[in-house]
Amino acid sequence: MASKTCKNTGCRNKFKPSSNGRFGKFGGKFVPETLMSSLKEIENAFDEISKDQSFWDELILLQKDFVGRPTPIYFAKNLSQKLNQNIWIKREDLAHTGAHKINNALGQGLLAKKLGKKRIIAETGAGQHGVATATVCAMLNLECIVYMGEEDIKRQSPNVYRMEMLGAKVESVKSGSRTLKDAVNEAIRDWVTNVENSYYIIGSAVGPHPYPYIVREFQSVLGVESRSQILEKTGNLPDYVVACVGGGSNAIGIFSGFMDDTSVELIGVEASGEGVETKKHAATMTKGSPGILHGSLSYVLQDEYGQIQEAHSISAGLDYPGVSPIHCFLKDTKRARYTYANDEDALEAYKLVTKLEKLNPSLEPSHAFAEAIKIAPKLSKDTICIVNSCGDAKKDRDIIKKRLGRNI
Repeated sequence: MASKTCKNTGCRNKFKPSSNGRFGKFGGKFVPETLMSSLKEIENAFDEISKDQSFWDELILLQKDFVGRPTPIYFAKNLSQKLNQNIWIKREDLAHTGAHKINNALGQGLLAKKLGKKRIIAETGAGQHGVATATVCAMLNLECIVYMGEEDIKRQSPNVYRMEMLGAKVESVKSGSRTLKDAVNEAIRDWVTNVENSYYIIGSAVGPHPYPYIVREFQSVLGVESRSQILEKTGNLPDYVVACVGGGSNAIGIFSGFMDDTSVELIGVEASGEGVETKKHAATMTKGSPGILHGSLSYVLQDEYGQIQEAHSISAGLDYPGVSPIHCFLKDTKRARYTYANDEDALEAYKLVTKLEKLNPSLEPSHAFAEAIKIAPKLSKDTICIVNSCGDAKKDRDIIKKRLGRNI
C-alpha cells in the first residue's frame, strides 16, 4: 500500500525543461528560422503569465464555470469487485466537450489573446482537440482553422460536424497516411506562412519548445485534482496511475500530480494496433528510436534511413508515430513505465467497463483500462489504481458498431 504522506503537496509540478528546452536529451527546437522568433515570443509570454495571478484567476474561473472542473474521481465498485482491487476512474470525459483537451485549448486560447493573435490554427486526430479549440475560439471570438487527416475525418465524423457547427473551418489533409501526423505537418506549414497573425494551439505535449512544457502545465490540473481527491476519499496515495499515451497530454497531465511520489507507479499505455510484431501499430516508446519529428527530439517510429513510418491504431487519438519528449525522459529515467495494448485489448476493455460501470470511455482510455485489467491478477486486493478516462466514446460509435455490432 502506498504511503499516506508525501513531502510535496504543492499545486503544479516544479519539473521544468532546461534553458535550451530539453528534458534530458529530448525536446529542443528543430523548426524553420521563420518560427524561431514566434516560439521565443510564446515562451516569453508564458513566462510572464506564469507569474501573473490575474491570468490564473481568469483561467481557474473559466475552468470552474465553463469547463466544469473539478471533474470527479469515481470508485468503480463493480469493476473493482471483478478485478479484486480498488479501481478509481478520473472522469475527464465529463469535462466540457467530452475530453481533457479543453484544459490545454482554454489555456492557450487565453495566451493567444494576450499576444494579440486573432487567427488560431490547430490539428486534430480523434477530433477532440479540434472540438475543444473550436469551442474556445467561439467563446473568445477568434477565427479557427483545424487541420484533420482525410482518414480521421471519415472515422470521426461526429466531431467534424461539431467543429463546423462551432464556426471552425476544417481542412482535410489528403497527404501521407491522412491521419494525425499529416494534420500536424499541414498546420505547421500554415503557421510558417501566417506567423505574424496566427497562433498554433498544439493539442498534445509534443512539438518544439516551449509547447511540451506549456501543454503539460495546462493539463497538470488533472494531476492536482486527482491527488487531492484520492487522498480525501481514501486517505492514501494510489499504488498505480494508468493513462493512455499517443502524443501524451492526458498522461503527462495526471502523472504531474504524482511525479514526486516515488511510491506511485506511473504507467503509460500506447496503442499496439494489430501487434508490435507487425508494421501496423503506434507503440512508439516500445518500438521507436530517437529522432526528429514536428520540431523536437523524441522516440519516433522510423526506418533505417530515418524516414518516419506510418502508425496505426483503432483509436485516432493514439495514431501518432511520435510522443512527448517529457514521456521519453520519464521512460529513460525509469520514473514511468510504458507498455501497450492492441486494438482487441482496447475493445474488450471497453466492453467490460461499459457493461459493469455503465460508463462510455472512448477507445483512447480503453487502452489504459486494458492495462489495468491485465495487471489486476498480479496485485493484492487492497491495491489502489487510478485510470484516467480522458474521453467519451460518442465520437467512436461508428467504429465500435462496425467492430462489435449490436452485441456489446
